[in-house]
Amino acid sequence: MNLYLAAQDPTLADFGKDPWWLVLIKIVFAFVFGLLATLLGVWFERRVVGYMQVRPGPNQVGPFGLLQTLADGLKMAFKEDILPRTADKVVYFFAPTISVICAVTALSVVPFGPKVSIFGHWTPLQVTDVSVAVLVLLACSSMGIYGIVLGGWASGSTYPLLGGLRSTAQMISYEVAMGLSIVAVFMTAGTMSTSGIVAAQAHGTQLNVLGADIQAPGWYAILLLPSFIIFFIATVGETNRAPFDLPEAESELVAGFMTEYSSLKFALFMLSEYVSMVTMSAVTTTLFLGGWRAPAPITTFWAGANSGWWPMLWFFGKVLILVFVFVWLRGTLPRLRYDQFMRFGWKVLLPINLIWILVLAGLRSIEDWQTKDRLVATGIGAGVLLLATLFWPSRKKEPKPSLQEQVNSRPHGSFPLPPMDLQVPPSPRTRRVVAEREPANVGSDSREV
Repeated sequence: MNLYLAAQDPTLADFGKDPWWLVLIKIVFAFVFGLLATLLGVWFERRVVGYMQVRPGPNQVGPFGLLQTLADGLKMAFKEDILPRTADKVVYFFAPTISVICAVTALSVVPFGPKVSIFGHWTPLQVTDVSVAVLVLLACSSMGIYGIVLGGWASGSTYPLLGGLRSTAQMISYEVAMGLSIVAVFMTAGTMSTSGIVAAQAHGTQLNVLGADIQAPGWYAILLLPSFIIFFIATVGETNRAPFDLPEAESELVAGFMTEYSSLKFALFMLSEYVSMVTMSAVTTTLFLGGWRAPAPITTFWAGANSGWWPMLWFFGKVLILVFVFVWLRGTLPRLRYDQFMRFGWKVLLPINLIWILVLAGLRSIEDWQTKDRLVATGIGAGVLLLATLFWPSRKKEPKPSLQEQVNSRPHGSFPLPPMDLQVPPSPRTRRVVAEREPANVGSDSREV
């Protein structure tokens, strides 16, 4: 059975051999998956946030309000499309389409399942795969930034331009943390192919600790926990979701880069956000959660859980759980200030990521050493890290002098100061009775109304 399951894992040699109609079916399936997941994601978010806020959410249009998103889309389609007079018409039109196309294109290298038989053809459930597929994912997410900055610039207005520039700085900053967090996956899996990364998580990793062989979990979300946490935080910032939804900070920039957009163009920007959320959930599942493979409790009593069409169920289930976490964050955390958000990305996530990669690279380089030498090297590294942590210069500010100390340190001949107790003496022009009068007392027979 293990040989049969191993045969289900696609390799790079399995791609490029499908007939044109089968490739077209895969492309249409990936596109439809992105759109349907987006429509259901909007409904899912409204229902979950409604439950968290003790209100029903959409429940009138269709069963359980399932058709509410479709009704909203039709409403936006028939709204008046307003074009600003000073807008660049060509760029203004193409900016939202760039965001949507880049988000959907990333699904082309995401594996939805193993090799299956479709109309007699043995083919992987993946549009395509290349040796640098993860770099394709990063390129698609980076290209989506152009849609935002061009949308803000082409509107011909000041506030959308500021929102577009701020969004661009935000997404570029968290793109760095996201790319570095994937480096640990490359180092552990030994490949950049998405199907190869899923296959590398099929079995647990063998670790040697104190001379004993320990079977570590196969999922990189557990084995590379710091990278998983940093990557997911970076995806939340990359997709402009709460608490990092600064491009839509109404109290600061009206509505960000999409202020001047309406009708279908605004719908495309909103669609790109939800498509990006679903796409990044699928990418996170592929890189850290074992991809389409079933969790360990299922595979222990069901040997065929990873064969046939069943893996698509596990894949969609993992994506749904991650989408729920996105919604959970929106209904729980408040929005950060822009300076806090950028400081967190550059001064927290980036240094932690670099240190973690260095530690992981060191551990990988001493895997072939003898047990004694490996323990000595690990102990020296841990000691250096502990000393650096203990003796790291603190950033405590000097205590601010008290008000009286500031007064005493003033040079001779300075201007006179008002009373330090903030009590202004009564004016000599008013009668002492008025200055010293007590507040009127409410009568004992008064009642609260």
